[in-house]
Amino acid sequence: MVTQDQRRRQLAREKFLRQQQRRTEARRKARLRNSVIASVLGVVVIGSVALYTTGVLKNDDDKKTDASAGATPSAAPTSKAPDPCAKPAAGSVKNLSWKKEPAMDIDTSAKYSMKLATTCGDIDIALKTAAAPHTVNSFAFLAGKGYFDHTKCHRLTPEQIFVLQCGDPKGTGMGGPGYTIPDENLKDRVLKGGTYPAGTVAMANTGQKHTGGSQFFLVYKDSQLPPSYTPFGTVSEAGMKVLKKIADAGAQEPDPNTGNTAPNATVVINKATVTKS
Repeated sequence: MVTQDQRRRQLAREKFLRQQQRRTEARRKARLRNSVIASVLGVVVIGSVALYTTGVLKNDDDKKTDASAGATPSAAPTSKAPDPCAKPAAGSVKNLSWKKEPAMDIDTSAKYSMKLATTCGDIDIALKTAAAPHTVNSFAFLAGKGYFDHTKCHRLTPEQIFVLQCGDPKGTGMGGPGYTIPDENLKDRVLKGGTYPAGTVAMANTGQKHTGGSQFFLVYKDSQLPPSYTPFGTVSEAGMKVLKKIADAGAQEPDPNTGNTAPNATVVINKATVTKS
């Protein structure tokens, strides 16, 4: 006989798979739409001066290489609560992209930590350098370039799966650094029973293997997920209090274009830093 807990997990997995299918279809339609736009632009510009397709082509490349918000399904919104966070620091998101994963530049035998100085408070994360060296190296590289600075955490899922998702400069779930990194540490002992425990920091991906980029999620409550998302860090006790504050404020209605349920709290990473202990 299937227990109530087993049935709940099954429903969560089925909902996750449906969300993955919807995101794949949305990306396909977006590529088709961009192709039509490119064709129209080509006709107009050729008839006048010259053909400029760089922006459209780059947009299409971004969609092929992004680490989109495939980690978790969107959940039903909660009632809106007052914004518990401060105004973002002055500054703007940098438009940065690279063609390939950065060369290994960290000491894989050393300890590293990441600090997200957010509008809602500091979130300190102990990184799993030895278990996920490519991931930690990439985050050290991106943080050093200011890639995460002034970016919004664009997604909060408040039912069945409990995560805050960040790391997309576009703020849509479709952005990435232009390169992907391999999956790592998928047999971490913390993932027992198909659970990503509260405090886990893991990579988002497109639903396919080795498609992580810059997007990541922070688990604020034990969540049932398939072990497909690289766990590469653990949030500190103080950081968990910040996550709880964000989660308690609830989520907005799903965006009709992306399906994302943005947090009611204004969660902006003012500054991200990775340091060696």
